[in-house]
Amino acid sequence: MAKVKITETVLRDSHQSLIATRMTTEEMLPALHALDEVGYHSLEAWGGATFDSCLRFLNEDPWHRLRVIRDNVKNTKLQMLFRGQNILGYRHYADDVVEYFVQKSIANGIDIIRIFDALNDPRNLKTAINATKKEGGHVQAAISYTTGPVFSNEYFAKYAKTLEEMGADSICIKDMAGLLKPYDAYDLVTAIKSVCSIPVQLHTHDTAGLASMTVLKAIEAGVDVVDTAISPMAMGTSQAPTEPIVATLANTPFDTGLSLEKLDVVCKYFTKLREKYLASGQLDPKVLKVNVNALIYQVPGGMLSNLISQLKQAGKSDKLDEVLEEVPNVRADAGYPPLVTPTSQIVGTQAVFNVLMGERYKTVTKEFKGLVRGDYGKTPVEIDPEFRKKIIGDEEPITCRPADNIKPELDTLRTKCAEHIKQDEDVLTYALFDQVATKFFEKRDIGDKINAALANTDAKYHVNIHEIK
Repeated sequence: MAKVKITETVLRDSHQSLIATRMTTEEMLPALHALDEVGYHSLEAWGGATFDSCLRFLNEDPWHRLRVIRDNVKNTKLQMLFRGQNILGYRHYADDVVEYFVQKSIANGIDIIRIFDALNDPRNLKTAINATKKEGGHVQAAISYTTGPVFSNEYFAKYAKTLEEMGADSICIKDMAGLLKPYDAYDLVTAIKSVCSIPVQLHTHDTAGLASMTVLKAIEAGVDVVDTAISPMAMGTSQAPTEPIVATLANTPFDTGLSLEKLDVVCKYFTKLREKYLASGQLDPKVLKVNVNALIYQVPGGMLSNLISQLKQAGKSDKLDEVLEEVPNVRADAGYPPLVTPTSQIVGTQAVFNVLMGERYKTVTKEFKGLVRGDYGKTPVEIDPEFRKKIIGDEEPITCRPADNIKPELDTLRTKCAEHIKQDEDVLTYALFDQVATKFFEKRDIGDKINAALANTDAKYHVNIHEIK
């Protein structure tokens, strides 16, 4: 038995799950020194949806955010979530873009890169793993946990072993929908530890009210690190709360060694922030309640809010139950993909169309066709050939690693956004979200011009990009 380590998620997945990734860098800044003093194994601080959200909603440069966090966190490792060949976007990118993104992430301060693939197709992790190793980063290869006909402990243990052989420094069980039940967690960790010699970490969500119990049973089975969130930003669709886990393990063989007094400093700061989010409506109390139906429909919190939004826009909010019942059917047809970005959005949107059209697959989205064709990789279960033909017609399915069909694109992307490049990283921002990035760059250019003009006067005023509409 060894001391359990804690990864704190408040700077990334906690607010991604509770307030749609709207925490600003300015809001994080006052807490960074206190977080750094706690003694966490790592702070999950970047990646996932934070990159998109910074640009699309907050008028922030995500690279600037990473540098600010790194400048203020000197003692604790910084961790990010990385979608394999999708990077932080929603399609597969050429290898040269993946490699450059990894290089710049580590150069700007990331220590640990948690790399996952929505289909658990190891081919889609290969380039990101090799690039992280080359740059001297820690590769945490993640298993997208789900349930279904083929998803046994043996399946996951075999996949974990494959990831270890590919160069992973640690394994993460990534339970994005909060489906992992306590005793199942014990058995799963035991199975993985029996075949892998590298550390194992658990990431889960409290959507179904199971997270703290699941974390505890995983710890009893020998898991090395667990993800938790400081209590004001925990539970509901977020993670299990940090302080109760630390208190539970105190004076046991699993003692984290973390101080509740130091955690209380962090807690007090985020308590005020939570009150602000509740008052503004950013934090909807609905995401804090226990939703056991998550175990039935396997719909992660972010996907659920997306489905509700789509139905609301169509004036069909009353169809939610039908859509939730259709999601598992679409998932079965599509070869049982785990429901995590981007497959959760693809399957969910197709389920919405199937219900609203009154006929299954009368309208098929471009992304669903891509999933069935093999654009995203090999599905865990072979798709029925007749169903595939119904969806993609006479098109040839893709059986190779999808990125093998993508030519190097970094130079082309540089040319396309040349007029806006002010730092090397800008080409990567453009690569992932071209239209959103261009709008952001234009606002940044306006702000820079105004500030340059003000610098030549006696004005004391400085224009912030957040003020440019």
